[in-house]
Amino acid sequence: MMMHANAKAAVMLGRFVWCVLVFVCGSRMALAEIATGKAAPNDLYQNASPYLALHGRDPVRWHLWNAKTVALAKAQNKLLFVSSGYFSCHWCHVMQRESYQNAEIAALLNKNFIPVKVDRELSAALDAKLVDFVERTQGYAGWPLNVFVTPEGYPLVGMVYVPPDNFKSILTQLQQRWQQDRAKLTALAKATSEELSKAEVTQSSELPAGLAAKFATRFVKASTEYEDDLQGGFGQQSKFPSVPQLQVLLTIYREHQEPEIKTFLQLTLDQMAQLGLWDQLGGGFFRYCVDPGWHVPHFEKMLYDNAQLAKLYFAAGEVFKRPDYTRVGQATLDFVLRELRTDSGAYAASLSAIDDHGEEGGYYLWSKQQIQDLLTAQEWEVARRVWQLDGPPGLPQGFHLQQRLSVQQVAEQLPMDAATVSKHFAAAKIKLFQARQARHAPKDDKKLAGWNGLLLSALVAGIQDTHDARYRQAAQALHDYLLQELWDGKMLARAKDQKGDTTAGGLEDYAYVIAGVLDWWRLTGNEKDRVWLQGMIEQAWQRFYGQQGWLLAQNMLLRYGAGSTLVSDGALPSAAGVLIASTYQFARATSNPALAKEALRALNVGHAEIEKEPFWHATQIAALLQVKK
Repeated sequence: MMMHANAKAAVMLGRFVWCVLVFVCGSRMALAEIATGKAAPNDLYQNASPYLALHGRDPVRWHLWNAKTVALAKAQNKLLFVSSGYFSCHWCHVMQRESYQNAEIAALLNKNFIPVKVDRELSAALDAKLVDFVERTQGYAGWPLNVFVTPEGYPLVGMVYVPPDNFKSILTQLQQRWQQDRAKLTALAKATSEELSKAEVTQSSELPAGLAAKFATRFVKASTEYEDDLQGGFGQQSKFPSVPQLQVLLTIYREHQEPEIKTFLQLTLDQMAQLGLWDQLGGGFFRYCVDPGWHVPHFEKMLYDNAQLAKLYFAAGEVFKRPDYTRVGQATLDFVLRELRTDSGAYAASLSAIDDHGEEGGYYLWSKQQIQDLLTAQEWEVARRVWQLDGPPGLPQGFHLQQRLSVQQVAEQLPMDAATVSKHFAAAKIKLFQARQARHAPKDDKKLAGWNGLLLSALVAGIQDTHDARYRQAAQALHDYLLQELWDGKMLARAKDQKGDTTAGGLEDYAYVIAGVLDWWRLTGNEKDRVWLQGMIEQAWQRFYGQQGWLLAQNMLLRYGAGSTLVSDGALPSAAGVLIASTYQFARATSNPALAKEALRALNVGHAEIEKEPFWHATQIAALLQVKK
């Protein structure tokens, strides 16, 4: 199930007396081919978003999230059912097949609610607020994310994947409660939203002495509480890359050289690059692993993960003097350039976990016979030892290749020297990779500004570490797309579809694009980039920060958590923290005290929250560490 626990969600509101409507999800359902649906087209039919278009023939009469839809809910006095997901999400497809293509469930949704489908990658700010609400009320969140929202825009109750029988019960009972206690539920949802919408701001840019060192110490201590010292990573269940946290640990190690941090970081980096999170044939990282040992991934590949991880491995290669980490960074960028590049110079959002036959991971999995048929006897002897293919496959659909033994260890088992083993292993990987190219991994070809901004930073890191001309050419083309196609001098678009229609950029788009262009400007010194940066930074602060604190987007319609003191880290780094750090760096480089003061003022709040939960504010702490310098 697409869920992830978050320690910051431990604050349970508990005042939702009707939480009995939310059922605990049952066991995982068997995978099957996704039904296409034969209902009449709804408002999502042929939408430019591949994810929304998937739902275009559901019998559910889906609407888009916009002012017109909210007005319709008010006019009919119905709850909005807002369902957020994304193209490469396995459990989103399962719930579509089981519930949204179920005629009985569709009838309940169409009659009693205003159903809304959201592509979380296009509507990142809306999705982030809904995730926060569900985490705070249920203790966890994930996708598909389903939230009932009052016509006034206040979230009422939310859940993730739910089996169809339970989902029908929820729809029936919630409709009954809405008819009986509409005023009470509306007042409760409004009060909860207002309680969670208070933000701390200050006019002071004088940071307390020793603040950065204090929070760095607290962060290291907090991270050890989550660390898995035996298998690497954080937590004892599903394993996410957690790049913002690893990046801050690396920064702290670079300065203090603490051996415990080095041991943990190298263990984690080794596990991620050798086991199931890494694609052994084509390079690139999967989104996360469902087990604590990094063996079984959810097979979607996201642009934002690979951009962050490439940059992390380049930095780790430099700090630890590990050329193998640098090679992982290169292989990650090579995967992105090969499989996610579009004709525009920008890069697609993701590759789906579900192949074209409806099988999760089908693009990446192998039977023993398939491998043997492709390899020579010597190549097979090497490959089966490196990948440990003698036993039964780890998944019903086949083997997911993982490096269990090194070339040197295999050489010690065979009458071959390490160079010969390496030669056979390389040949085996090439043959399997070429054979895999005949398969098909569906792609979500949305070109998102923020995620491409992260990639621009990663490409700059690759240029600096490897001097590879391909990375410079790719970075130049990506830079040109971002600033010529998505930025008009006053507004940044999050995405532009084939018709030329744009989606407005949110805080994360401005923050990550600014960071990427700033890195490129430092590399090239282009004066035009300095002018672009000045304008984009000023627009970002005007649009997303003020007396209400941080806004994730403008005119969001959802009346929940409108402003925030801090923006925490998740799979993506805190957009607020990234913008603060980039603004301060640019202000110092251009001698702009007004911008520097703006950044320092935003760093001078939320200290009690950071001290309480430093692990979830790694990027904010990183910004403080940069200011300290």
